[in-house]
Amino acid sequence: MTEAPRHDVLVVGGGVAGLTAGIFTARANLDTLVVNHGESILNRNSHLENVPGFPAGINSRLFLDMTRAQAARNGCVFTDEQVLAVERDDAGFVVNTDEGILKTTYVIVASWPDSTYLDGLDVELDKRGSKQYVGVDEKGRTDEEGLYAAGRIAAKYHQTVVSAGHGAEVALTLIHDSDVPFYNDWVAPEGYFTERGREVPPGCEEISEDERERRERQSLELMQSYFEEPHPDEPTMHPSVVAKRRETDE
Repeated sequence: MTEAPRHDVLVVGGGVAGLTAGIFTARANLDTLVVNHGESILNRNSHLENVPGFPAGINSRLFLDMTRAQAARNGCVFTDEQVLAVERDDAGFVVNTDEGILKTTYVIVASWPDSTYLDGLDVELDKRGSKQYVGVDEKGRTDEEGLYAAGRIAAKYHQTVVSAGHGAEVALTLIHDSDVPFYNDWVAPEGYFTERGREVPPGCEEISEDERERRERQSLELMQSYFEEPHPDEPTMHPSVVAKRRETDE
């Protein structure tokens, strides 16, 4: 039997927090696998109006599609599986799913509200009614070395921009905790570092004016393609409302 390959980072959850975390770890050249099951709660939102950069708001499902595409463009790999248990091994973690076994050095938990798959680990769990949160320090680390939590499951505010920001912060914490040389994820104009007699720091990049213009043109073309037509999917209704409507119809 072929042994499962070991990833550098495994992100549990393909919502905003998980995808943003994956963007940063993948850009730091960490082999990043995003494991997703079900749908992001953002799909229930009708129109997203409080995220910077979209003056008139943006379709929530389109925003999620674009964020996932950005994660893929930067190197994330995706699999649709349900995580059943996360266990330690000598090199990190073994993640048991409904499809098999995955191995990874680091785990970022970004799914919510079910965290029962962490029951076998040294993790502080805070149960509040039907919801359960994971205890973290100020940078997103849990008590289990190599295990991090981002977004709503870490008891952050239930807002897209907060989830994205915390996903990025937790990913940067992981990167700095790893052996990967890293200073900052920053694309700078050519000469910004080198013309001051400095080497370009790890994680940074200098690009020429021609390359900057090429990337901007590519960005404009891609964004225009996303906004050519309305998104085909409607918001997903809360399950309790769906059940109530079904009872009414019957």
